[in-house]
Amino acid sequence: MSVAADLLPAGAAFDAIAGDFDARFGAWRSVEAQRRAVRSQLLDLFPEGARLLEMGGGTGIDAAWLAARGRRILLTDASPAMVAEAACKLGPEATEVLAVEQLDRLAERGERFDGAFSNFAALNCVSDLAPMGRSLARLVRPGGHVALVVFGCCCPGEMITEAARGRFRNMLRRGRTDDVPASLGGQAFSVRYHRKRAIVAAMAPGFRYTGRSAIGLFVPPSAAEPWISRHPRFLAGLEAIDRHAARRLALFGDHILYRFERRRDGDPA
Repeated sequence: MSVAADLLPAGAAFDAIAGDFDARFGAWRSVEAQRRAVRSQLLDLFPEGARLLEMGGGTGIDAAWLAARGRRILLTDASPAMVAEAACKLGPEATEVLAVEQLDRLAERGERFDGAFSNFAALNCVSDLAPMGRSLARLVRPGGHVALVVFGCCCPGEMITEAARGRFRNMLRRGRTDDVPASLGGQAFSVRYHRKRAIVAAMAPGFRYTGRSAIGLFVPPSAAEPWISRHPRFLAGLEAIDRHAARRLALFGDHILYRFERRRDGDPA
């Protein structure tokens, strides 16, 4: 586990809440429902035995789940405290303090992966994704897959929830195209709501875009907690609807999972 990364604002913010992160979000049924939707696709994309890079892996919940199913993970995150929590689950050799903006450090030392992923909007803490795309083109083997889960930019569930709570200023915040101020644990950082065009452009020319799915379409965002966790049958029904509509209505997800394939030599751009 390296601690060489410079602590960026988002890293400092998540450092401040790392100690109680799992307890704070782990009990929320809406988060678990969205996590199940992501994990189903990760298993489809990454076969058993694959060596994977996780970007913004936090406390290692997804990495540990995949490792238990035969995938080999290197978890990276900008927050040293988050990585320390992840190391307790994965071991220090499977974790590294490294921001998304610093992925070239892995390429420079010759690391290679069968695929890469980032879950639950870690990439929304990065304003410019183009350096990530260039780094992944060096890190992911031809034919490998990348899954990027970011905030959706038009989430009716959040609009309804925020309106019901009288937080009208938050209803349209995802429509902004610049950096949006945010804070966690008293630490300020910024969030950017990336559009499809920007994400696909950031991954070109090394990767071919293969599709997207909503994560949390009728399943509500975490803003609906803790209310929705008290209604598990209702939530299960919403989760079932999501399984059928997630690809057709991807634009309206709380999160959106974008899928890419690393181009092989000679593939048309």
